[in-house]
Amino acid sequence: LSDIIKEQNRELRGTQRAISRDRAALEKQEKQLELEIKKMAKTGNKEACKVLAKQLVQLRKQKNRTYAVSSKVTSMSTQTKVMNSQMKMAGAMSATAKTMQAVNKKMDPQKTLQTMQNFQKENMKMEMTEEMINDTLDDIFDASDEEEESQDIVNQVLDEIGIEISDKMAKAPSAARGLPSASASTAATISDEEIERQLKALGVD
Repeated sequence: LSDIIKEQNRELRGTQRAISRDRAALEKQEKQLELEIKKMAKTGNKEACKVLAKQLVQLRKQKNRTYAVSSKVTSMSTQTKVMNSQMKMAGAMSATAKTMQAVNKKMDPQKTLQTMQNFQKENMKMEMTEEMINDTLDDIFDASDEEEESQDIVNQVLDEIGIEISDKMAKAPSAARGLPSASASTAATISDEEIERQLKALGVD
């Protein structure tokens, strides 16, 4: 049917061109008649003027008919174009309807709903599992951080104690001066009370 409409459009365009050529010929002939009528009028030939005037009236009527026919042809051409467009839209709608029918046949609403519910269920389980793993990892790393922080405090205390011990050891008599006396050994040794006092001063119980 689309080929038929295309063929009709070609014929209508050809008809339109033919009408335009006929109109141009009629207009040329109209000018010639007008000149002849004027010429006969100057010579006083009334009978010839009447005959030529009748021909001019008929010619002008025919020219007006070409306008009417041309308008009709244009209208028909427009109608065929509109019809062709409507047919294309109808074809597109038909193809779309067939596609939807095929999709609807393949898709089971209950199965699709079940699939969506299963997806939601498994997604929730995955989120819960991920949350549990994250919580466990947080606990592990938090405990590790606390242990590292506690160890840093202990190291700091031991370092400070070590520095004080080194200071006290520097004041003790060396081996070259002889064996240390009991009083010197006692002075070079830090008592437990001294260590506890220093720990409390650092805020470590």
